[in-house]
Amino acid sequence: MAGERDQAVVGEFVERFATVLVEAGFPRMPARVFSALLTADSGRLGAAELGELLQVSPAAVSGAVRYLAQVELVGREREPGSRRERYRLHDHVWYEATANSDRTLVRWEAGLAEGVEALGPDTPAGRRLAESLEFFAFLRVELAQMMERWRARQA
Repeated sequence: MAGERDQAVVGEFVERFATVLVEAGFPRMPARVFSALLTADSGRLGAAELGELLQVSPAAVSGAVRYLAQVELVGREREPGSRRERYRLHDHVWYEATANSDRTLVRWEAGLAEGVEALGPDTPAGRRLAESLEFFAFLRVELAQMMERWRARQA
């Protein structure tokens, strides 16, 4: 029947993709939870479902979701008529995560500008920070243009 999946194969994918995310700097448990949510057709799973799927405790799921919510990859919602929370991927999760990186880049630029001022723009360290500042400013402009092209492509 269409839609049936081999759960062992899905579980292997979850672990492999989580490893890819860990190698890119994600903490391990949030990477596993995020990968599991990616495999849910609805993009939503409850703590018990995630715990069972990943063979981990509710506390491990809770900590992972807290991290994923903080980096704006996952949201929480209540099941209607229930106190239980379900965790959901944000719509267009990769687009949103990339678009939200603008705020981070602005903070980095501000911090680097402070460093350039503190160190002096003519010192080796000051020049290094100034180049970093210039790179992040460039990246922010390019990122905005890239996101606009993506929106146009998806229209």
